[in-house]
Amino acid sequence: MTNTIREATIEDAEQISNLIVPLTQKFVCPTWDESVHHIVLNSMSADKIAEYIANNYYYLVVEDQNQQLIAVGGIRDFSHLYHLFVKEDHQGQGLSSQLWQLLMSKALENGNPGSFTVNSALNAEEVYTRFGFKRVDGVRNHKGMVDVPMAMTIG
Repeated sequence: MTNTIREATIEDAEQISNLIVPLTQKFVCPTWDESVHHIVLNSMSADKIAEYIANNYYYLVVEDQNQQLIAVGGIRDFSHLYHLFVKEDHQGQGLSSQLWQLLMSKALENGNPGSFTVNSALNAEEVYTRFGFKRVDGVRNHKGMVDVPMAMTIG
């Protein structure tokens, strides 16, 4: 099977949303207070994703041989890893690592001096640690939204 990685366009917003919302519901929402689920899910709507792509966010998508979206990564201001999701049946194939390497390279090309941040979901911390991120604080609970702030510096 051949996958294609390409820069996302506004036309991809609906497919991106359709990929990340169910994964967030399954893996992130259970660790958050139910009262804030709508906030994170609304931030992943097709309209919001289109808005991000139109502004200071850079997204890459991975398509399978049938041009179905199987993974996505997005970075804000070429410094903050904002979204990194892989469809469940494609996890464990190195797609998140590939996306991160490409996003990081693009950020460096666009003037990032080598400093990156991510607010990791509790169950994704191990992935980001493998990429080289380190905790900058303990687990945060901000009004029911639970994450782990992480950073990495290269170079």
